[in-house]
Amino acid sequence: MIAVALRNLRHRPGGFVATFLTALLGAALLMAFASLIDTAAGADTGSADSLTTTAAVGGGWCLVIVAFAVTSTLSLAVRQRAEQTALLRRIGATGPQLRRMIVGEAAAVALLASAVAVPIGLVLGRVLVELMKNTGQVAAPVPAAFGPIALGTGFGVTLLGSIAAGIATARRTSAPPGGKPARPLARRLGAALFLLAGLNCAILTATLMDGKGIDAMQTAGQAGIWASLGLALLAPELLRLVTAVLGAPVRAFGGAPGELAVLGVRSRTRQLAGAVMPVLLFTGIATGTVYMQFIENRASRGQIEPGYARDIKTLNFVVIGMITLFVAVMLVNTLIAATAARRREFTQQRLAGATRGQLTAMVALEGLLITITGALGGTLASLFTIIPFGSARVDRLWPQANPWAYAVIVAVAVALTAAATVGATRRTVRGPAIAGAA
Repeated sequence: MIAVALRNLRHRPGGFVATFLTALLGAALLMAFASLIDTAAGADTGSADSLTTTAAVGGGWCLVIVAFAVTSTLSLAVRQRAEQTALLRRIGATGPQLRRMIVGEAAAVALLASAVAVPIGLVLGRVLVELMKNTGQVAAPVPAAFGPIALGTGFGVTLLGSIAAGIATARRTSAPPGGKPARPLARRLGAALFLLAGLNCAILTATLMDGKGIDAMQTAGQAGIWASLGLALLAPELLRLVTAVLGAPVRAFGGAPGELAVLGVRSRTRQLAGAVMPVLLFTGIATGTVYMQFIENRASRGQIEPGYARDIKTLNFVVIGMITLFVAVMLVNTLIAATAARRREFTQQRLAGATRGQLTAMVALEGLLITITGALGGTLASLFTIIPFGSARVDRLWPQANPWAYAVIVAVAVALTAAATVGATRRTVRGPAIAGAA
C-alpha cells in the first residue's frame, strides 16, 4: 500500500495541495523559531536568554497550531477521496492496508514539505534575529545561525505530527462500510480540555496576575489561544446552531440559492465545519491580541515600564503575528480545497436545472453562515483574553477600546472567505455541466 500511496501522490497531486501547503508553512515557522536556539549557542548570556525564551514561546504555540492545522487539512483531503477508499475496499483492501496507505501519503507529503520549507525557515529565522536586535533584545554582533536544531525540529515535528494526524484520520476513514459511525465524544472531550485550559489561564490572569503589569500578557494571550482551539473543535455544533437561527432569514432573502445553502449546510455540517475552524482561529487570536495591546497601551500611558516590557510586547506581536498569518493562509487554503472538491455536487445541481449564478450565490450564502459562525466563536474566544486582562491591568471588565479594529478583523475574515469560496466555485463550474459528470 506504500506503493499505492506514492502513485496517488504522483498522479493526483492536486488532492494533496492543501496538506502540503499547511505542512510547508508549519515547518517553516517551526524552523524559524528553532533556529533561535542555534543562534543562542553563539550569543552572550543576556542575548541567549531572550533568544531561548522567544524560541520556546513562539515554537510552542506554533507546534500546537500547526498540529491542529495539519490534522484538519489531512482529514479534509482524505474525506474528499471517500469514493476511492470505498473502491479499494470493494476490490479487497483491508482496513490496515488503507491505514498504511493514508499514513504513507501523510509521511511523504511531510518530508517533501519540510525539504521545501528549509530556505523559507532560514529567511524567517534571520528576520526574527534582526527584529530582536533592533529592539535591543539581542546584541548586534550576534550572527544568525540555522543549524541542526532548526532542521531537526522542522523535519521531526512536521513528520511526527503528520504521521500522528494520518493515523487518527485513517482510523476514522478506513472503518468497514455500513459500520457504526464514530461518535464525536473524543472531539468534544478535547474541546472541553482546551476550554478548561483557557479558563484556567483567564482566572490566573484576573487573580494572580492582577497588579503584575505587563507580565499579565503572557497568561492572557494563552487563554485566548486555548479557548480558540477548544471552540474550533466545537465547530459542527456552532454551525448547526447558527444555521438554525439564521436559516429562515437566509431562505427569505436568498430565494432558491438561500434554500440550497441552508439545505447544504445542514446536510454537510461536518465537512463545512472544517472551514469554520480557520475563520474562528483567525478571528479569536487576532481580536484577543489587538485588544490586549489596546488595554496595555492605555494602562502604561505616562508610566515608566520595566526594561523587559518592550521585549514582551515584541515577543507577543511577533509570535501572534506569525501565527495569525499562518491561520489566514490556512483559512484560504482550506476553503479553496473544500469548495473545489464539490465539482460532482455542482454538476448534479446544474444538470437538475441550477444555473452558474445560483450555485455561486448558494456558495456565497454558505460562506456567510460559515463566516458568521467563525466570527461569533472567535469573538467568544477572544473574551478569554480581553476580560481578564482588562480586569488585571485597568480594573475594567470591558475596556475602552476602538471598535473599528474588530470591524477590520471581521472584514478581513469575510473578504478571505468570500474570495476563496466564490473564486473556487467559479473555476469549478466553468464549462458545460456534462463535462463535470465524467
